[in-house]
Amino acid sequence: QVTLVESGGGLVQPGGSLRLSCAASEFPLDYYAIGWFRQAPGKEREPLSWISNSDGSTYYTDSVEGRFTISRDNAKNTVYLQMDSLKPEDTAVYYCATAGSPRLFERGIFTYWGQGTQVTVSS
Repeated sequence: QVTLVESGGGLVQPGGSLRLSCAASEFPLDYYAIGWFRQAPGKEREPLSWISNSDGSTYYTDSVEGRFTISRDNAKNTVYLQMDSLKPEDTAVYYCATAGSPRLFERGIFTYWGQGTQVTVSS
């Protein structure tokens, strides 16, 4: 059974930073496209960033480009999301997820996802 476990969320002031972690079990990280999406109350889920399973390249949606950085540690089978210059509109539950390809990830067609971690940006 595939398991993804997120951690690292919390309350942070605007302009602050957080680093989310996603530990994967049962498969190596490069087997699927893997990345992060978020969902705020009353809003659709929003794919944010992912790492390609074909060539390891990374992708970011416009809303987080330049502020968020995705990375992975294959030795720990963990993917990270470094979030800087956080804004109140970044408040949401953040999920780590896999998809069959980056294109499917971009379309929000996920294969597996974790339980989520809450990120709240507020003064």
